[in-house]
Amino acid sequence: MNVKVIGIDLGKTVFHLIGMDEHGSVVLKKRLSRSQLMKFLVNVPPCRIGMEASCGCHHLGRHLLGFGHDVRLIPAQFVKPYVKSQKNDYGDAEAIAEAVQRPTMRFVPIKTEDQLDVQAMHRVRERLLEQRTSLVNQLRAFLLERGLIVRTGRAYLWRVLATVMAEAEQTVSPRMFRLMSTITDQWRTLESQIAAMDSEIAVIAKTNDACQRLQTVPGVGPLAATAMVAAVGNGSAFDKGRQFSAWLGLVPQQCSTGGRTKLLGISKRGNEYLRRLFIHGARSVALQVKRERHAWGPWMTALQHRTRANVATVALANKLARIAWSVLNRNESYRLLTAPAVTG
Repeated sequence: MNVKVIGIDLGKTVFHLIGMDEHGSVVLKKRLSRSQLMKFLVNVPPCRIGMEASCGCHHLGRHLLGFGHDVRLIPAQFVKPYVKSQKNDYGDAEAIAEAVQRPTMRFVPIKTEDQLDVQAMHRVRERLLEQRTSLVNQLRAFLLERGLIVRTGRAYLWRVLATVMAEAEQTVSPRMFRLMSTITDQWRTLESQIAAMDSEIAVIAKTNDACQRLQTVPGVGPLAATAMVAAVGNGSAFDKGRQFSAWLGLVPQQCSTGGRTKLLGISKRGNEYLRRLFIHGARSVALQVKRERHAWGPWMTALQHRTRANVATVALANKLARIAWSVLNRNESYRLLTAPAVTG
């Protein structure tokens, strides 16, 4: 049996394999448990193995790399066109085996354990933020129903929380006050957990050379730097910064036909969390950076004059993302290019 390519349809406990020879003919078809899979593949001569980029693929991919195999992870949307007829587990495995052989296919780099750890921290932090927002909104609604009006802004409510709760104790029922006290206790716990997460992320950003270089880019702080390194490593999966910004979804969708180019809103593909961090960073740069110090300062000003504020912010985020990729990929710090002096 001459197996050159194997496609694996991943599962929690059961895996379906399709193997092909150098001519693309199916020569292997197996259904294995997790333990059987590892025992089988350790004895298979080194070949190319394709899997969809999904939960558990990085852990399995690192093990298979240790066996000498060439492991490639494919985004699920790029596998779908190769599925023939009805969808089933063997059909998915065969589609993966077909897709992994394509010379123009785009692959996902296998993440290290450190990358997955940092990515997990960001996901936990994001969940804590969502829970905090939910608690604050619920507390504000309860106060409003009892005639206690607090102006908008989470930071302001946090500052006056003790005063508001003291007033609530005098005006609301004991049952309602106990509920509000439970919410405020949960809020305080979340604040301490979020602060601990931020501190740990700041330490990672301070001790990682790649994160240190990324933070020289305007608008990129510890959050964006660590999230970017966790998501793309050294950026080698992209040939240029334009591909990275397109993967982030910061470029317009295109609907072109008959030689006519039609651009729509941004595609919003790829990593939504990282895209949001770059947009927040761009908004900060637009408000705070001294534009006369930057070569692209006049570009920012001209762009804001001819288009809407949000469009200009996303365009700046696109530029920052491309600069960040260049800094990461070339192992260089950002060099500030000053604007030419204006002569009278």
